[in-house]
Amino acid sequence: QVQLLESDPGLLKPSQTLSLTCTVSGSSITTNYYYYSWIRQPPGKGPEWIGSIAYSGSTYYSPSLKSRTSVSRDTSKNQFTLQVSSVTPEDTAVYYCIAMGAAGDDYWGQGTQVTVSS
Repeated sequence: QVQLLESDPGLLKPSQTLSLTCTVSGSSITTNYYYYSWIRQPPGKGPEWIGSIAYSGSTYYSPSLKSRTSVSRDTSKNQFTLQVSSVTPEDTAVYYCIAMGAAGDDYWGQGTQVTVSS
């Protein structure tokens, strides 16, 4: 079974860069089966896909966030990361990392609260 654990970035101020790391266990992030994604859910709103990285290392981004986001990976640590630059209070949300299996078998991290406030 795949397990994912997000890092805890804590409180950010506007204009700072959000950096999140997801540590994956139970599967190699280079295995040809899962896409590894970031999703967030702002308070009172539905989930929003941010971006994904494939087993090959190819990346995909939400058009609305592409200019500020970057998804990368460290295969030696079996981790993938999310960076969101120039954050605003609208980036406040619970952020989740997900392993999305080719057969629809998805695994979610527990989620981490990100708050942007001056």
